[in-house]
Amino acid sequence: MKIVKKILLGIGIVLITLIVVFVGFIIFSTATTLKVKDIESMEISGESEEVLTLNNNIKLLTWNIGYSALDEKMDFYLDGGVNSLGESEEKVIENMNSIMSQISLVNPNIFFIQEIDVKSKRSYKVNELSSFIERFSNYESSYACNFKAGFIPIPIYSPMGIVEGGITTFSRYHLSTSDRIQLPIPFSWPVSLLNLKRCLLVNRISISGSNKELVLINLHLEAYDDGEGKAKQLKQLMDIMEEELNKGNYVIAGGDFNQTFSEDFLIKYPKMNDWVCPIIDTSEYSNFSFLMDDTHPTCRSLNKPYYNSDKATHQYYMLDGFIVSNNVEIVSYETINLDFKNTDHNPVLLNFILR
Repeated sequence: MKIVKKILLGIGIVLITLIVVFVGFIIFSTATTLKVKDIESMEISGESEEVLTLNNNIKLLTWNIGYSALDEKMDFYLDGGVNSLGESEEKVIENMNSIMSQISLVNPNIFFIQEIDVKSKRSYKVNELSSFIERFSNYESSYACNFKAGFIPIPIYSPMGIVEGGITTFSRYHLSTSDRIQLPIPFSWPVSLLNLKRCLLVNRISISGSNKELVLINLHLEAYDDGEGKAKQLKQLMDIMEEELNKGNYVIAGGDFNQTFSEDFLIKYPKMNDWVCPIIDTSEYSNFSFLMDDTHPTCRSLNKPYYNSDKATHQYYMLDGFIVSNNVEIVSYETINLDFKNTDHNPVLLNFILR
């Protein structure tokens, strides 16, 4: 009986310890997760002297930079790979500098960035946002956090640890306002504590000689849900765009939709893994143009590294592009093929004119 009592006592101690650890982790995660509001004003950094006017060609670039860690040698555990962290701090800095150099080469008037880190173990706590602000000091910018957690314990063999990152918009023109608009969160508690709180970063630019505004919406929609979250987030986006267009404003949304705009894109880049890419029914939105250039894919799968894979059988996607209101004149749009050297996405460039 003494032996049985000791065994039961030992089991009880283990169970109590596990409960205390779990409760402590939940309390810690609740304290360190991103706290969100429906709408929140964001700080605008920098000072630009350029004025936006009608009838000029404007270049707008969007790019998911994969926190400067998802280069051609990397895979990612949630996509079927094994890695949760970048290769090294030196490699993250190298990728980041290459990405910034490419943006400088394109020299856009405005650019949207998704997956930029501020302080994350996955990118070796390199403050990528501050590096961008320093490099592009002749732009104004704003930033919205969409991912913050004190410690992510998965994968168990290499936990992601601390994460803080989001989306940012840079503009040569003065940004009159900047707002973070919270999107629906498809994950329930407690999973939501360790997941992204996806949002829209909405910036407004006044137009000289006009009572209209250019409304810019930077976005990175849901990736790992069952599809319902994406649909709700898209509806909120389109409701906002319709509202702004009804006011007479010019409206452009761009970024990583984690959805595609046409079945033709799925035919050109057919499904080769388990992830099903949803198709947005663009016919529901006659006042807008949905722009993706499939000359080159905008994204590659992270189920395996890219540099030594069979390029012909690698999984590609069309996920990045723009939605543009029909009062904006579209000059051109193109996917810039960088062959995924520094990130798992290619940048997409839009040229447009406000008439």
